[in-house]
Formats: sequence, structure tokens, C-alpha cells
Amino acid sequence: MSGVAVVRDLLVGVDVGGSKIAVLVADKGLSPRGRYTLPTTVGAPARAADVVVGAIAAAVGDAGATVDSIAGVGIGVPGRVDPLNGTVSLAVNLGWNDLELGTPVAERLGAPVRIENDVRAAAAGLHERGVLGDVADLAYLSIGTGIAAGVVLDGRLHRGVRGLAGEIGHVVVDAAGPTCPCGLRGCLETLAAGPAVARRAAAAIAAGGTSSLAALGDLTAADVYEAAAAGDTLAAEIAADVGAHIARAVHLLVMTYDVEVVVIGGGVAGAGDAFLDPILRALDRLRDASALAREVLRPGVVHLLPSGSEAGAWGAVTLARAAASGERPSPAAADRLSPVEGREVGDE
Repeated sequence: MSGVAVVRDLLVGVDVGGSKIAVLVADKGLSPRGRYTLPTTVGAPARAADVVVGAIAAAVGDAGATVDSIAGVGIGVPGRVDPLNGTVSLAVNLGWNDLELGTPVAERLGAPVRIENDVRAAAAGLHERGVLGDVADLAYLSIGTGIAAGVVLDGRLHRGVRGLAGEIGHVVVDAAGPTCPCGLRGCLETLAAGPAVARRAAAAIAAGGTSSLAALGDLTAADVYEAAAAGDTLAAEIAADVGAHIARAVHLLVMTYDVEVVVIGGGVAGAGDAFLDPILRALDRLRDASALAREVLRPGVVHLLPSGSEAGAWGAVTLARAAASGERPSPAAADRLSPVEGREVGDE
């Protein structure tokens, strides 16, 4: 007597962040079925596949199903990934380097797995689900533990020659600034990401600054923005400076890619108006100073992703749908090129 055939009808999206792993289970109609969240085990690459599989099993259990029901898995990871072989080439904030993740997860679950950079997956998901309406050119700027952007051009995810398009968090904005985990000094991430906001507040208080934040223990970016919204002068000054940095990042994205919309999300963006208002004021100053800036930074160019949108997890679900359909990822341009010997312009 033959057994009952297993129906594989669940899509699983895994959003691996600097502080947490969020898993979302959806059916093929993209209705949510289950969720699970746990802290990210940073710097433990040998356990990465086991942790991810365990989180997936818990989320599928929350959906009232088993892993045998999984049709496809999508995993978004911060940093550089190779979607073709499922390898995390370099995830600075996680301490992962040349980590094989796709194959071991697929083998444990018996389901196809697709891996992509987390922010680029989120951008593709926002476009594919029409979250911003009929927009073919957009950038998703994520401000959280780190900073990165995903870019969709003419309706297609733009990965770039090395699969690093949009890694704006590692653009140097202050050469005398703090050392970044990438090895450079003064990257945008060291000045405007969540941990940087908290560190700046703690350092200002330690230097004698007066603030309601002094009564708190370990500060977070959310604490800083909450204090700024309540009228705390020190917190408001930090929020304004961070807002200016992010406004320049928005300007850079629009000038570089000529996108119609920049949508800002990530954990820090969850502070809402206290986070967004300083960015909008900084954008106004750029418009006032430059006719070109007024042209490209038109009102409405910036949108704040609504709290609870789960852009990363839903982006990973779109990867899962592609994996389930058997769709092969497109290689980065560098993977299609043959090494050639060349000369710099001007060489004799």
C-alpha cells in the first residue's frame, strides 16, 4: 500500500540580520502561515546551517505543518553572497566568510534553497509585491545594525559586477571617523547605523552631556529617538546629524541610479517620525542649496516603510517562490567575465 503523497505547499523566508533571525512561512498565495524569531548567533559559522534549519522547523511548526511541506526556502544574508552556489562570500557584521549555507540547508530540509543579500532580496520583494505601486525603479535603504541598499532598475534587481550594488553603508563619509569592521574609517555605517547612534549618545553623556538618556542602562537607537521626540536636546542633535548623513545617502542613490523612489526601512526606521523628520529637513537644505538637488530630490522621493512590513522576510519569501519554481539565479557580471590582461588608460 503506497503512502500518502506529501503536499509541498509552503514557502519559507529567512531574514538573517545582525541581531536576529526572522522566519516567515507563507502559502503559495503569499498568505502568512507562521513565524519564528531568535537572536543571531554572530561569529558561529560552523553552526549557521543548524541554527537556520532549527528556526525554519520552529516557524513551520507554528504554521501547524512539518518541514516535509516546504516547497522552497529563501534566505537573505547581509553582505556578499553567491546565489549560484549558495555561498556567503563575506558577511562582515556576522563574521561569516566563504560559508556554504545553501547546500547544507537544502540537504537537511529536502527542499530547494535560494540565497541572496538580505537588502537586495527585500528590494526585489517590494517591487514584486507592488508595495510601492507601479514603480519600476526604486532603492530600498535599510538602516539597522548595518546600512545597505537594494536597487531595482527597470523592474529587475540590480546586483552589479561583483554582486555588491547598493553597499552604501561602506562608503566613507568621514575619513577621520570611527574604524569600520570592513577596515576603513568613517563609513556611513559607523555614523548612522543603529549601534552607531547608541554609541554616540553614550559617548556624549560620558563626556558630560546632559540628557534624560543618562538614567538608562545600555542605550539603543530606539532610546535616542524616543528621547529626541520627547524634546531631549542632546538626543535631538544626534538625530539631526544622523538625519543629515542619511539624507546625503538618499541623494547619492538618486543621483547614481536615477530611481523614482527611495524607501527607507530597517530596525532604526521603526522610530517613525522621530527618525524621518530630520532626514526630510536635511533634504530640504540640499534642495535649497542646489537647483540640481531640487530636480532630483522632488517631494515624495522618500518613503518610510510602515512599521511591521517585514520587508526582509517577505523578500526572502519571494526567493523561496523562485526556488520552488526551479528558477535559476542570474550570476553577477563578474562571474560571467573571463580574466583578461589589460592596461590602464594612458599606458604606453
